[in-house]
Amino acid sequence: MLLMSVFTPFLALVLCLVIAILVVKSWETENTTRTSSDKTKAVTKGGSRPWVDQDLQDDTKVKEAEQDDDDWVDDHKEEDREHVPYSLPRYPEEKMLQRSKEFYSVMNQRRTVRFISPEPVPQAVIDNVIHTAGTAPSGAHTEPWTFVVVSDPKIKHKIRLIVEEEEEINYQQRMGWKWVNDLAKFRTDWIKEYLDVAPYLILIFKQTYGILPNGKKRTHYYNEISVSISCGILLAALQNVGLVTVTSTPLNCGPQLRSLLKRPANEKLLMLLPVGYPASDATVPDLKRKPLDDIMVYI
Repeated sequence: MLLMSVFTPFLALVLCLVIAILVVKSWETENTTRTSSDKTKAVTKGGSRPWVDQDLQDDTKVKEAEQDDDDWVDDHKEEDREHVPYSLPRYPEEKMLQRSKEFYSVMNQRRTVRFISPEPVPQAVIDNVIHTAGTAPSGAHTEPWTFVVVSDPKIKHKIRLIVEEEEEINYQQRMGWKWVNDLAKFRTDWIKEYLDVAPYLILIFKQTYGILPNGKKRTHYYNEISVSISCGILLAALQNVGLVTVTSTPLNCGPQLRSLLKRPANEKLLMLLPVGYPASDATVPDLKRKPLDDIMVYI
């Protein structure tokens, strides 16, 4: 009994310590789970990536509930496409080398130019470069792109007002000091005079799904990647005819611009390109491109 009376306080102390350790462990586990969940929600909402707004997120995946919806067309019911013979001109090796060098020389002159001339550009040229962009590959050949060409000065100015209002907020709040600091050497800000000056604004929308003549919806696979490839071809086509542009992805402007241009809900803005000749006093940053060895790996 005496022994028990001596050890009772000690046992009670040990028991209290064990309980305390278990409580702390439980609290840490719960807190870690909550923190992880909060981080996941933040990423989902774009909180950790402020440069990705809703319009710039990829919408390739369609919820199963939507796929089962009667509004969606069943692509499996379509008949097989006929295959036809295909060939390209086969150049001698010397000619191939010459053409590859000439094309590189043209594209190596491509620069982002913010000083654009108001001089008119033939509409037929714009038609042809967009026609060329439409040759891009796309998931299941859905061609999920819409090119809206704006030349009306009033509409261009409304676009500028929308973009500058959001861009001022982007620079002062959303983008963060690091991003703003990285752009400082290029002397960019939220003032976009070229949106008024350039003879054409080309707004490229990705169609997150298609709408058939019968009203049925069609899945557009890899719509953002497909439209991005199309934009790359468009940039090459513009360079090929001696026109310049600024590759602009106006953050948080998509819904307003979509409404202004009366585009349907399945279209989301991916890129905005002011297009024209370079101004006579145009300047660009003195940049160097990476050498071939830095961008290519042979295996």
